[in-house]
Amino acid sequence: MVPQIRIALAQVNSTVGDLAANSAAVVDWTARAAAAGARLVVFPEMMLTGYPVEDLALRASFVDSSIEALGQTADRLADAGLGGIAVVVGYLDRKAGLRPRVGLPSGAPLDAAAVLYDGAVVVKSAKHHLPNYGVFDEFRYFVPGDVVPVVRLDASAGSGSGSGEFVDVAVAVCEDLWQDGGPVAVAKQAGAALLVVPNASPYERGKGTERVELCLHRAAEAGAALAYVNMVGGQDELVFDGDSIVVDATGAVVARGPQFDETLITVDLDLPAADPAIPDGDTTADAHDGTTMTIRRVTLPPPPEPARASLQATTALAPRLDDLCEVYRALVLGVRDYVRKNGFASVILALSGGIDSALTATIATDAIGADRVHVVLMPSKYSSPHSVTDAEELVKRQAVQARTVPIASVVTAFDNELHLHGLAEENLQARVRGMMLMALSNAEGHLVLTTGNKSELATGYSTLYGDSAGGFAPIKDVPKTLVWALARWRNQFAEKAGEDQPIPENSITKPPSAELRPGQLDSDSLPDYSVLDKILDDYVEKDLGAADLLAAGHDPAIVQRVIGLVDRAEYKRRQYPPGPKISAKNFGRDRRLPITNRWREPFGPPDDVGTP
Repeated sequence: MVPQIRIALAQVNSTVGDLAANSAAVVDWTARAAAAGARLVVFPEMMLTGYPVEDLALRASFVDSSIEALGQTADRLADAGLGGIAVVVGYLDRKAGLRPRVGLPSGAPLDAAAVLYDGAVVVKSAKHHLPNYGVFDEFRYFVPGDVVPVVRLDASAGSGSGSGEFVDVAVAVCEDLWQDGGPVAVAKQAGAALLVVPNASPYERGKGTERVELCLHRAAEAGAALAYVNMVGGQDELVFDGDSIVVDATGAVVARGPQFDETLITVDLDLPAADPAIPDGDTTADAHDGTTMTIRRVTLPPPPEPARASLQATTALAPRLDDLCEVYRALVLGVRDYVRKNGFASVILALSGGIDSALTATIATDAIGADRVHVVLMPSKYSSPHSVTDAEELVKRQAVQARTVPIASVVTAFDNELHLHGLAEENLQARVRGMMLMALSNAEGHLVLTTGNKSELATGYSTLYGDSAGGFAPIKDVPKTLVWALARWRNQFAEKAGEDQPIPENSITKPPSAELRPGQLDSDSLPDYSVLDKILDDYVEKDLGAADLLAAGHDPAIVQRVIGLVDRAEYKRRQYPPGPKISAKNFGRDRRLPITNRWREPFGPPDDVGTP
């Protein structure tokens, strides 16, 4: 009989630095796995510490606390009667015996994973491939691991197969799956039947398909089934979307978790039996990446409790969300967790009647509830009647907490002293609004949400200490054209559910305007957003230079103008609040350019590009 083992993937949300709560979650979700008859449960990368911990990894006291929490978690599992389940959990460790030197992360931290069983830490390993691109800086924080654990489990103990045979399970960590060589190659040499991979892989549009293809490729390379468990939740700019995957050795996707929700995925896998002639202990293996790794084999004794043959695994292929739905869910989760994990009871934002503030208010309401969302209508002498009525209509539809504070008299008081004109006068209005929001935040404890979108942020179309003032920026990584698309999608979603559309139609269809002077429109200062966003996608996200932008067919005069706007606005972006990343390259962790920078993209003679 072919051995069968039931495994569980705990797709859960941990909080950076909250080791006690994260440890309690491991015990809780392991109990759920036990109730489902699982023999093995796998948690996400750095589950005990949360991820990413950034420079906390370099603090010895935090590393000590993580190591201590690991041992305490093993004890708690045993005390709860869960010692007979093998638990793979991520945590922060250190590599002993490395002499300090320049260029080595202080304390030699490890992005580690451990197998807990019967009240003990049975075997430890750490991420071998350290990503140093995009949002990742892991050369700064960690040293590479060099051990691939292979844990031998009694397959009959969980699913009731009665085979009496064992299976070999190898462990790799996140980036080890994305790079050639290393633990995947070593797992193949070790003859592992199953490769489990804890992950903390951030969301970005289109990444789900890439993950599935990766898992299929690496399963075939390892000659083994593969279980990929991903974190879910928000952490500052990053959103983790879950979407955990199990692939069997034939290349079939046999289980897939939902996006953006915590869940326990259980699946029964038919696996080849381990070779009883191979003993426990250490052997070396060529990792096929220029390094040598250690295969560390450990056999776990069968647990004392009887098998649970009557229980059914909850194997399922969760339906995929469409593109706009998954983007919206990412934004909602990012806001919800930023508010919750930072201890805010409520949020506050300026509601202008325009599309950006309307979408931001809607995201906030979906994230934390209308009773915790406060909006302030701050009309000026330039505010159009429809802006006020559109804002009031949104308040009525969503039942958010609203107040109206006209700003004309405050702006006049400043102007009487400063005698401002032109752009300075326009920006004063935005700064008065920002000041009022921050004052209410200080007085009442709200988190201020800014409402700027990625197109505005890219071109500097915002006011420092005005509409850019705040603590979190929900649509910071959302281009203007996507703002409109998300608003329409959210209204359609409500309509299909038999609910009132949350966003007034006029907020979506009217021409966008900051309304800081009579008759002002965004198109007075910026190209049409349908044109602008395509150039920004190529220049910001794809890093195309001027020549490549022109070769792509963009208008030369508009390209030169947009590049100038983007390059000059770097100082503004550095002072903008964080916001959820949903694109391949966001402003913040992904894109880092000097503020003081005289480099300008070379264009041909002025006659070649027209008048900017």
